[in-house]
Amino acid sequence: MTKAKEQQNSSKPNALAVVVLGALGVVYGDIGTSPLYAFRVCFSGFGLEATEDHVLGVLSLILWSLIFLISIKYLLLVLRADLRGEGGVLALMTLAMRGGGRGGPGVVVLGLLGAGLLYGDSMLTPAVSVLSAVEGLEVAAPELERFVVPAAIAILVVVFTMQRHGTARIGRAYGPVMLIWFLSIAALGIYWIVGDSRVLVAANPAYGLRFLADGGFAGFQVLGGVFLVLTGGEALYADMGHFGRRPIRLGWFTLVLPALLLNYFGQGALMLRSASEASHPFFEMAPRWGLYPLIVLASAATVVASQAVISGAFSLTYQAGRLGYLPHFNSVHYAAERRGQVYIPSVNWMLFVATVFLVIGFRSSGRLAGAYGVAVSGAMVITSLLIFLYVRRALRWNIVVATILSGAFLTVDLLFLGANLTRFLEGGWVPIMVGVGVFVLMSTWRRGRELLRQRRRAHLINADEFLEGLAKEPPFRAPGTAVFISKDATGIPATLIDNLNRNHVLHERVVLLTLVTKELPRIPQSERLEITQLPLRATRIIGNYGFMQTPNIPALLNEAKKLGEDIDLDDATYFIDRDTLVITPAKGMAVWRKRLFRFLTLSARDPTQRFQIPADRVIEIGDQIKL
Repeated sequence: MTKAKEQQNSSKPNALAVVVLGALGVVYGDIGTSPLYAFRVCFSGFGLEATEDHVLGVLSLILWSLIFLISIKYLLLVLRADLRGEGGVLALMTLAMRGGGRGGPGVVVLGLLGAGLLYGDSMLTPAVSVLSAVEGLEVAAPELERFVVPAAIAILVVVFTMQRHGTARIGRAYGPVMLIWFLSIAALGIYWIVGDSRVLVAANPAYGLRFLADGGFAGFQVLGGVFLVLTGGEALYADMGHFGRRPIRLGWFTLVLPALLLNYFGQGALMLRSASEASHPFFEMAPRWGLYPLIVLASAATVVASQAVISGAFSLTYQAGRLGYLPHFNSVHYAAERRGQVYIPSVNWMLFVATVFLVIGFRSSGRLAGAYGVAVSGAMVITSLLIFLYVRRALRWNIVVATILSGAFLTVDLLFLGANLTRFLEGGWVPIMVGVGVFVLMSTWRRGRELLRQRRRAHLINADEFLEGLAKEPPFRAPGTAVFISKDATGIPATLIDNLNRNHVLHERVVLLTLVTKELPRIPQSERLEITQLPLRATRIIGNYGFMQTPNIPALLNEAKKLGEDIDLDDATYFIDRDTLVITPAKGMAVWRKRLFRFLTLSARDPTQRFQIPADRVIEIGDQIKL
């Protein structure tokens, strides 16, 4: 959301309240459902005895982790990294490369690894959240334990099926659910805190530091459980483009953070009264009459938790495709130029299959906790590194201030990552495998496109020389308009030359069209077109788009026509190149990566659909290109 938009919302309290409610339904589901499992894992997941010192120490670590990493790092600092309203690791990577400086390839590597880990998070969050909610059945009736996995899979089917309705619509539906959720968990926490107010002393950070100092390696491992209260922090930034920073901050400080802290401290009070309740302290907080309603509400809330990362995966995939790091997948936009309205079916169902396999393979939220922690803590480490580069290069912060602040964040992030890596063999390998796999895909696609561009440029013909030659020996001019779509904005497209060589004809009106994706989310209409007149009734048109915008070639040409260009759209023929890639052992990229790149090109979305060109007016001309 732009600053102007935020100022507009600030002048309309009712509109702002609606946006905040929508943000509750999309952005805060992940971190908002952490009380279901995080506090429990700190004890049952590591065999930690629920003594008073341990309970107070863990609560202190939870409190100050939420304040330091979420409130200060993400809400106050990272949300400032605003790429014209858009957030996320690729947006931060783009911002970090501004202002020059060395290490550009290293910044790209960090960004792609962060993107890979976020895909892992998108698979793990639905599995962990939904399992943790359904596990409440074990508390209500232990004999229902065998239904936990089937019930979780049934809920996941609903979650992923609903994605086709669009993020904004889902947010409006889920917002009230999350409002009830946060008020409910806050009320449960207050009830137990009133019953045993000893837990309030945990606000003193000395309790957390003493726990770490006395706990040794075992205490260090427990940080892996404490970290689970932070999962969803990356989603706050990734989904910033849907709602804007002000509604996200307002929702956090006025409702989400107080509700989370009250509930965690309430769980601590329960455990101080009865350490035997450590198996499922969240559900044990509820009275018997309220247990089943709480399970239903928790299940609904975990659906929302899944929404936060799934919508983030859609945005990430779309950004990556437009920036040239992934092929263009088929996507659905529910309203042109609106945020939060992209849905990518192939990504949705790949995430669904992966999530179901995780549920079946691990069968409990406790077993998945290690894998979950590695994914999110790894992404947070990368964010800290990129935010340092951003404040130094783009914001021009003093090196001392930038180093101290970013270093403090990075130190804490690395402690959490190290604690989670101690459970590498228990599932921590899953997000690392996913992250590395996505990195290989993205880097291969990027490098393959560079090689393909180099091969094409080697055969590129100078525009001036070509047109001068045609002026001396004019070809036969066929009636109509020919639009030659080219990836290069300087020379003559190979499709034009091939068509001329094969058919010995040139259309009366020729348009050389190139679409350029800028490293900005959106390009205003006033900056969309660059038009250059060429001899022989030829025109070069460059269409500039942001990485969150969808090109529409007929609409672009219609805009050019309004500016005075003589283009007959009703009689236009569109020429697109469709090259065949031949794999060779030539230098540039390993042969297996060249084969992977060829496979990815075959899976890319048809440019006819992607550019919204009438299929009956398209002519594809192909050639063999050796990689």
